[in-house]
Amino acid sequence: MDLKAYFRDHRGHGVLSTSNDKGEVGIAMFAKPHVMDDGTVAFIMQHKQTHANLQTNPHAAYLFIEAVPEGGKKWAGKRLYLRKVHEEKDTERLYAMRRHSRDPGDKQRYLVFFEVLKTLPLSGTTDT
Repeated sequence: MDLKAYFRDHRGHGVLSTSNDKGEVGIAMFAKPHVMDDGTVAFIMQHKQTHANLQTNPHAAYLFIEAVPEGGKKWAGKRLYLRKVHEEKDTERLYAMRRHSRDPGDKQRYLVFFEVLKTLPLSGTTDT
């Protein structure tokens, strides 16, 4: 599946789920991922629970729910199963990729890259 085209062509809402090394789960709303040329996906985040969890457990799941037009399918979207491969802190690339031009202020930000282990539709179990 061409994730770059998919996320370019679909609007919706995303949720990123992580857990720490004790299995304590965190869930947070996230924008669509940045899909890189090498197939990894990246999210920009601050050092909050999601980022802290990824320091001890590299696995995450991203749920994307499409904004479905009236009369369309009731539910559509993707589930991405992810593994963190690396991150960058406050890099030029991070700020160039930001979709919003808000002043970064004094908050540190991280660009976290993930390998996509598996992609599934929002419901059902067929690989896409």
